[in-house]
Formats: sequence, C-alpha cells, structure tokens
Amino acid sequence: MKNTPHYAPPADAQQRLDIAPVVCYPNDTLPAFDEAFYSNLQQGMTLVDCITIPARDARSFVVPKGHVFRIVSVEGPQVGDLNLWHKDNLNERFFSGKTRALHGTHVSTGDKLWSNLPYLRPMATVIDDTLDWYGWDSFGGSVHDVIGTRCDPYTNEALGQHEYHYCCHSNLTRAMLAHTQLPLDTAEAIVHDVLNVFMCTGFSKDTHQYFMKASPVRPGDHLALFAEIDLLGALSACPGGDCSSEHSSNTSKCYPLKVEIYQPKPETLKGWSSPRINGYSRNHGLDHDSWKP
Repeated sequence: MKNTPHYAPPADAQQRLDIAPVVCYPNDTLPAFDEAFYSNLQQGMTLVDCITIPARDARSFVVPKGHVFRIVSVEGPQVGDLNLWHKDNLNERFFSGKTRALHGTHVSTGDKLWSNLPYLRPMATVIDDTLDWYGWDSFGGSVHDVIGTRCDPYTNEALGQHEYHYCCHSNLTRAMLAHTQLPLDTAEAIVHDVLNVFMCTGFSKDTHQYFMKASPVRPGDHLALFAEIDLLGALSACPGGDCSSEHSSNTSKCYPLKVEIYQPKPETLKGWSSPRINGYSRNHGLDHDSWKP
C-alpha cells in the first residue's frame, strides 16, 4: 500500500503512466496442455488411498508419479493449504512464485505447479476443477491462489494478536514432523508457500491489499492434479473454514477435507514420461574471462 506522495508528478508523468505493460514470462513456448490425454487417463481410474484431513489440522500423503490426487470438499465449505515436495528430495518443493509468474495469481485446469530452483520443472498438473465456472468476480477475486501466503503464528504475533497454534503453517509443520521424524526446526524450515485450494482471494482495487472472501466450494467439489513426479504432499484444513471473515482462530466453522489418490489404467499413460530436472548448466557465467572470485 503506497502512502500519499511527497513529490509532484514530473512534466511527462502521464506519458510514463500510459506505457503499456508486457507479460514477464510469456508461456506460449511451454508444452500445450493435452486435454484429451489428461481427460482420458481419468476414465476408469482405481482408488488406491484416501486420507481425511481433520478440521484445523494437516496430514501428509504420498502420490507416485503417473497417479492422480483429488482434493475433495466433503462436509461443508472449507479451504485447504497445500505443500508439495519431491518424495525423495525434500529440497525440491513447490515454488508458488514461479508458478504465479508463469500461469497467473490463480490456477485451474491446464496449469502446472512448478518446483523451486535449480530443479524448476512441473511437479503436478491441474487436470480437473469443479470450480472453474467461478472465473473472476466483480471484486477481482478468484479461487485456488498461488499468491503464496499461508496463515501463520508469526504474522499474528507481529500484528499484536493472540498466540494461536493451529494456523496452516503450524498444521503443516506438525504433519511434516510426523512424516519425516526430523527435528522441529528442520521440519518447520521445509514448510513453504502454498497453493490455497478452494480459497477465494484477490487484491483490493483501492489499496491493492490481499483480500479473502467466502469460498464458493461446496461438498462434492474437487480439484484434481496429476503427479508428474513422485510427490510427498501435506494439506492443512485452514482454521478460517471458508475464509469468509477471519482465520487463525477457533471461531470459524471448519470442516474436514479429503485427499483421494487414484491409479490410472497403464494404457492411458502411453507416451507420457516424467519431466526431467531443469536443463540449465548451472555455470552462472563462471567460465567467462571477465569473472574473478
């Protein structure tokens, strides 16, 4: 939020303001979404696991590459905060910032969730979204944001609020602590910015501040993702419930979520291969004659 300016606009202010923007990362050179392929593999899948995420808590789950995981609303409107890692390398994890730069602030069918540098490759592809009808509302809001934030106790403390231990950050930390048996500090450090599943968010038109509003999700709605690599996931059922008023407290009505993991028929995966780690050489200009340590 910018304060009242202290400096008068220069003579060419309007000319500068009128310069048209350009997209930072045009994505038309990325492989196109193969709708027929991803639609076909969802036919006749076998349910192989089902995990219930209790309200105001989190659970971990494993999704083998070539499988589908579906996040499902089961009892009432509820938002979920999703973290993803490579199952065998926790240093490779979901990169909300680059996903946002490549696909926009909110994701839906056809968008990919990208991993962090130096790996930078698709971890998962959104292949079905029952809330795709929502689009953008009159406030500039949409669902499934990758703006990056998750509710956390540190921000609460900075804002002078009460200490609360069931924010999504803390929930995800406990889930990873249970799954990995790592020390608390190490488990917390691998929790990262999230995909806010079912959450309806945007930026206010006047102050450009991050806002939330009641999620349009209802029981039976789901977001389905295809695991492009072997995944470890963790999902928190946000203490804000549908995030219509507040988060980080026990006052909101909350519901569990469900994660369903499916195995497609092998023949539907014909021709598919898991994406390789990013091919950049990682030279970083070190072989240039002008570089000296």
